[in-house]
Amino acid sequence: MTARALPEVIHSAFYRFTRLDDPAATAEALRARSRDTGVLGSLVVATEGLSGVVAGPVAAVTAFEAALTGDPVFGGAFADLHFKRSPCTTAPFARMKVHVKPEIVALGLEGVSGLDETPAQRTATHLGPAAWQALLADDTVVVLDNRNRFEWRLGRFRGAVDPGVDNFRDFAELVRTQAPHWKARGQRVAMYCTGGIRCEKTGVWMREALGLEVFQLDGGILNYLEQTAGQSDDTWRGECFVFDNRIALDAQLRETATTAEQVYDPAQPGEAWRLERARRLDTATGR
Repeated sequence: MTARALPEVIHSAFYRFTRLDDPAATAEALRARSRDTGVLGSLVVATEGLSGVVAGPVAAVTAFEAALTGDPVFGGAFADLHFKRSPCTTAPFARMKVHVKPEIVALGLEGVSGLDETPAQRTATHLGPAAWQALLADDTVVVLDNRNRFEWRLGRFRGAVDPGVDNFRDFAELVRTQAPHWKARGQRVAMYCTGGIRCEKTGVWMREALGLEVFQLDGGILNYLEQTAGQSDDTWRGECFVFDNRIALDAQLRETATTAEQVYDPAQPGEAWRLERARRLDTATGR
């Protein structure tokens, strides 16, 4: 069997909730490794871990991934990271940015950390594609899209309702409002997001603070599409929005022709500024 040729440029997404005692030092080491390998993208470092997306030639991305998992400077904190790769037609990024922030994904709830989940909880609540499909076959399950409304419009899992939020920070209020109704009806929640990280933060809070029975799609949409590529499956419908210059991917993780104008509704204040930003990025990158 002939091996499939890798695309010239690839995108790699990853995250890890792990305690980092010196996020600033970790960020500086990441800047050095990105310069050494030549990858571009965006990395966020906090005491609760690392979230990142990078892109570049296959050799460059592979070298950066190897540094993350094996370089002693990181002390093994990222030793078994899972990298979700996808091919690129458009260069996803124009520069490399490394930020130190209070959270690697901003939920905006005091005292909630992605470090709170135990390995046993993760095993019990994080579902692979087959288990996810089986759960969604239950019509009584609440299919909760942990993304913004414009992402939901572009593509979603069967049964998912419009989350109606313009920013991830608004998601907690939506859940607080609906949780009593879900609990009163004894409904389980099937939650998903793009790469899994948003669900990591909200899942622990929803279980422990709100008493909900919550299951989440392990690795998010990107992992699901990677694992089910080539299968006949209508569980996922539409395209997956990505926060880079490619804009959207199809069910085979290939870049589509979808434009920013087709994604954002300028009549919505929460989307109008995103459209203007996308247009500025197009101009800056020569698209």
